[in-house]
Amino acid sequence: MDWNKAGLEHPGLWVPVLAVFLLGACQAHPIPDSSPLLQFGGQVRLRYLYTDDAQETEAHLEIRADGTVAGAAHRSPESLLELKALKPGVIQILGVKTSRFLCQGPDGTLYGSLHFNPAACSFRELLLEDGYNVYQSEALGLPLRLPPHSSPHRDPAPRGPARFLPLPGLPPAPPEPPGILAPEPPDVGSSDPLSMVGPSHGRSPSYAS
Repeated sequence: MDWNKAGLEHPGLWVPVLAVFLLGACQAHPIPDSSPLLQFGGQVRLRYLYTDDAQETEAHLEIRADGTVAGAAHRSPESLLELKALKPGVIQILGVKTSRFLCQGPDGTLYGSLHFNPAACSFRELLLEDGYNVYQSEALGLPLRLPPHSSPHRDPAPRGPARFLPLPGLPPAPPEPPGILAPEPPDVGSSDPLSMVGPSHGRSPSYAS
């Protein structure tokens, strides 16, 4: 069969062929994004730091308004934390409700500070294979540990948990707008049921009932 002759006699036969060719040529292929900023793409995270390591009950790290740091069995506004990357592998931890930074003293004691001190409030985040994380003071190299529960039957100097599971947290819900009161039903027995005239003292005497 002479395709040139057929194409001249039946030009419509080339339309599907050209359409397939153009679609194949114009198909977009994804270009890998090699931006060096990608490693900082999720640099701010809202998390609850949960642990059950060497703990009688589960605990969530809390930064309280008075600056104390403790573990609570259940999530609370004080346990919602903002983890922000300072540089690759190093973060700061901020209590969302109390606006206090998690810091660590030279003896390993944790406290919440209203001011950020890079030497005391910067932690290195180490990811473990089981999904838990270990946090260490960047300056001191001490692991982040919750203060142990006080109990007369425990070792007087027990070591608190050091492995934390960062659980996703949600930002606090915005306050609800004030409700809009529904309009009162019209007074069908009045001469002005839709209250279009105004207060009674400004009415014409002809509107008096």
